[in-house]
Amino acid sequence: MKLNLFSSRALVPGFALLGASLGAPQAVQAQTADHKTAISGNASVLQYRGELGNDWWNLGREGLRFGGGAAITRYLSPSFDLGLMGNYELYRFPKNQPYLQNSGFEVKSGFVDLALKLKLNNGHLLKEDAFIQPAIIGGGGFYVAHSVGNNGAVGFDNAIGRPDFFGGALLRFRLSPALFLDVQTTYHYPLTERTDNVYSASDNRYDDFLVHSVGLTLALGKAKDTDGDGVPDRKDKCPDTPAGVAVDPTGCPLDKDADGVPDYQDKCPDVKGLAALQGCPDADGDGVADADDKCPNTPAGVKVDASGCPLDADGDGVADYLDKCPNTPAGVKVDASGCPLDADGDGVADADDKCPNTPAGTKVNASGCPEMSPDQKATKYIRFALNKARLTPDSNVALDELAQLLNQYPDYTLSIAGHTDNTGSEAYNLPLSNRRANAVRDYLISKGVPEARIETRGYGERKPIAPNKTAAGRAQNRRVDFDPYATGEANPAETRYGAAPTVLELKATDKAAGTRK
Repeated sequence: MKLNLFSSRALVPGFALLGASLGAPQAVQAQTADHKTAISGNASVLQYRGELGNDWWNLGREGLRFGGGAAITRYLSPSFDLGLMGNYELYRFPKNQPYLQNSGFEVKSGFVDLALKLKLNNGHLLKEDAFIQPAIIGGGGFYVAHSVGNNGAVGFDNAIGRPDFFGGALLRFRLSPALFLDVQTTYHYPLTERTDNVYSASDNRYDDFLVHSVGLTLALGKAKDTDGDGVPDRKDKCPDTPAGVAVDPTGCPLDKDADGVPDYQDKCPDVKGLAALQGCPDADGDGVADADDKCPNTPAGVKVDASGCPLDADGDGVADYLDKCPNTPAGVKVDASGCPLDADGDGVADADDKCPNTPAGTKVNASGCPEMSPDQKATKYIRFALNKARLTPDSNVALDELAQLLNQYPDYTLSIAGHTDNTGSEAYNLPLSNRRANAVRDYLISKGVPEARIETRGYGERKPIAPNKTAAGRAQNRRVDFDPYATGEANPAETRYGAAPTVLELKATDKAAGTRK
């Protein structure tokens, strides 16, 4: 007899056996890269097609007998699984009559098959974790059966063991990541005619079968999840997430505001911010988070301090970017431009101005006080009688004018230098010159000139301005000269004459010279 895999007789037993084995391959579809091994079980119904009849798809007939099966399967790739399955089926034909009364048989059959499954939820047609997961299955194995019956001519009792080929379709429903409901129909084609024990020279096909099954598949194993965030490593785009951190479906920490800073590191998780500021916003872009920024509207490009306010290097209250005088000394009051106040407008800041109320237009010196004219600053003289330190009425007139001048210019100090002619000894003349200077000093103090603004010194006979050989010359040398000078300037007397000598210095000088007056 020829083997015709496509004959109707061959399709019936093959399809039946395929149904039994396909109950197990349903588990193959359950596999993923995370759960590579699965077990499954099913309840099934076998339908026969052969020389004695055909009950394919006739599930409403009485006398149906149910079988069942189990399988273990292994994930190969997103598209393929491999499974080993076994099914046991009970079947009687015709279903509602004892087979000995007419032609018929009763069979106890088993299928053991190796199945390869093509999954359509492979990430190309459908997602791997789709709720509905269709698949096509096929393979081969062994058909074992015990068939007892009457073929219309003789009775038979056959023990059968033959190769089996099968193919079919599966529809899977994903109940959970590891549990699936399988609905499947398979066609089994065992290479034998002994199930119904009818051989026909005109019919070259074998008995074949359909198996309809419903079952459950449980995927085993636990997906590798290095960081323990509940997302398998193969799907985890952030495999090093710290323990306890909430993650999204890709395994990355949640980022509600989508600013690139995970919520667990984001100090402002509800507002889109900057990574450099731990997820907080910075409206003025000065590098200080808005929550900490005391000056949140600082113009772009302006340097700021830790509080987000513009730098004020000199601490005058005017930001550097507005400060036209950025190096104002501490404590100096400034105007809106950051420059020291100059109330009288004389060009000298109030902090340095010793005469802050100088009338406008008055020429001032470095201290901000009115500047004396060269005539007013010129050296003036008062003459004294021989061996006298008493002021004359004429001298008082000149000194009154000087007192008025000093009171007009409060920033000036008066240098007073006393002198004598060469009459008498130097030891006598030096004190005399000091008494003459002090006489002038005392008079000016009486006229309201502060004592602190007067400096006196005596030079004795050592600084003549005329020859002492004549009476007229000696009269000129018996004098006091005084010079007003602004604070900060050099003392004119010291510049002109040098330091004033002392009595001890005079004695030491005379002794060294070997002379004495």
